[in-house]
Amino acid sequence: QVQLVESGGGLVQAGDSLRLSCASSGRTFSSYSMGWFRQAPGRDREFVATIRWNTGNTYYADSVKGRFTISGDNVKNTMYLQMNSLKPEDTAVYYCALALFNTGGYSTPKAYHHWGQGTQVTVSS
Repeated sequence: QVQLVESGGGLVQAGDSLRLSCASSGRTFSSYSMGWFRQAPGRDREFVATIRWNTGNTYYADSVKGRFTISGDNVKNTMYLQMNSLKPEDTAVYYCALALFNTGGYSTPKAYHHWGQGTQVTVSS
């Protein structure tokens, strides 16, 4: 069984920074990639960023490119999302996700097999 636990969310002002963490446990030793998604009230869950462990390649949504940085340690089964220059439109519940194998994509929720419970990020203007 795989468990993902996010932390680091909170209430900040526009322009501030936050660092989210995702700790995974269980049968994660063969995970292919991990990613971050977010969901604002009334909206679909949307892709934020992902990292592929075998290559170290990272991918970002256009809306966060240049402001957010994804990183992690596959050995420690930990992933991070450094969020800088936060905007009110970044307000959402942020979810950590894990893909056990390559599903052919990375930007849709269906590409991932396990999810955390989410952590709230609120950015005030």
